[in-house]
Amino acid sequence: MATSKSSTPDETRLDDHLDKPSTTAPGDGPADTTDPDERASSATPDKAAAAKAGHGTVNAVVPLPKKATAKRTGKDRTETYTAARPDGTEVTVERNIETGESSVKEG
Repeated sequence: MATSKSSTPDETRLDDHLDKPSTTAPGDGPADTTDPDERASSATPDKAAAAKAGHGTVNAVVPLPKKATAKRTGKDRTETYTAARPDGTEVTVERNIETGESSVKEG
């Protein structure tokens, strides 16, 4: 986990422990993660151990094993269409159906 000079992390990853609060980057919640391949599952926290250690909250989500993703093969499918910007200018939009990525070209 990347951390800054303070104890606040720059990124949020799911914690494996269930006896203290989860560590998150500013603005992230306990089940948030900045890793797009990380998945969360709820778990039974150890509230007694957390309370004994003086914690007011406790982590209740753990990471699931990462899924093996198959590499895509073949040519990506795309769609192209025209659309109007709010000012009325016509643009061409190209969207990759496989990835969901879109790009906008003038005219």
